[in-house]
Amino acid sequence: MAAAALAMIIANSPFAEDYFHLLHLPTGPVLSDELGPMTVHLWINDALMAIFFLLVGLEIKREFVDGELASPEKRRLPVLAAAAGMALPAIVYLFVTGGHPELLRGWAVPAATDIAFAIGVLALLGSRAPASLKLFLTTVAIVDDMGAVAIIAIAYTNNIDGAALFAAIAVLGGMWGMGKLGVVRLWPYLIGFALLWFVVLVSGVHATIAGVLAAMTIPFRRTAGAPDAADSTLHRLEHALHAPVSYLIVPLFGFANAGVSLAGVGLAQILAPLPLGVAAGLFLGKQVGIFATVWLAAKTGFAPRPARTTWPQVYGVALLCGIGFTMSLFIGGLAFRDPAQIDAVKIGVLMGSIVAALAGFTVLRFAPRFICPE
Repeated sequence: MAAAALAMIIANSPFAEDYFHLLHLPTGPVLSDELGPMTVHLWINDALMAIFFLLVGLEIKREFVDGELASPEKRRLPVLAAAAGMALPAIVYLFVTGGHPELLRGWAVPAATDIAFAIGVLALLGSRAPASLKLFLTTVAIVDDMGAVAIIAIAYTNNIDGAALFAAIAVLGGMWGMGKLGVVRLWPYLIGFALLWFVVLVSGVHATIAGVLAAMTIPFRRTAGAPDAADSTLHRLEHALHAPVSYLIVPLFGFANAGVSLAGVGLAQILAPLPLGVAAGLFLGKQVGIFATVWLAAKTGFAPRPARTTWPQVYGVALLCGIGFTMSLFIGGLAFRDPAQIDAVKIGVLMGSIVAALAGFTVLRFAPRFICPE
């Protein structure tokens, strides 16, 4: 949040020109004809964010193999809620921007939840947020991340290089084979990840997908009673990545992508179809999709609401799911190429996320707590 705020301050200061010049400064060779010379912005969004997605993939695999998504019963509610929480924001966005065909590519921008920001806001509430609520938000956000990865791979991939894609499949197969042969050292998988990132980048599929694919090949050993055992390759890599991703990569991404000049931005620009559609999708679509799904699931007996929670608390968490900062900005950069449209997306993401965060925090702060029936 501090990095994003700093970016906004600099983008509206006398140093704005230097800020934007630095982001687009060529700093490397041409790795992909479509992308052109690598710039500071590309290294952050296409390389460092691949490491972010590697961590996301590791978390997804752990949850499905030995976590809160390991059984069909546990998956029901978060999977259904996440699906509705992605579909409704997209529908709201398309409704608001329906008269502008050039904006349709942005339908997925409000569909994603920023797990780090949402969990951060929930953590500020301390004991007022029961553990089951935090667990529900985490699992919904993880399933949401899976959906976002699929959207990036399918909806925002244009020209495919067949030879490079074949090479990516070969590298992925080699990494999978290492796991089957019992290789548990990290460095062979890290080399494989770097190779996979390069060939995926060249193939035309967005390079960050390499992170999730690589994560699926990392060996995982169930360790009943000690889920963080040091001899699990996946756990070792996941814990090694947490600090650099949280304190370096995500802040760098926020700093490089949240900066938008507000010069000349008035009510007309804020209420334009693109920023309004993004903000409405995040704030309205997310809360309606997730809360309505949990309510219907509980009323029909399909799945109970999170244990020891009240309906106002569930509604508060549904509001927090409208914080779409990191993933929404990332998808916005893929959906649009026009700088003016990208700036409009940033305004919409910031508006929707801030309102969702404040509203969710307020509801949860004053929501009645669960009283155990006698």
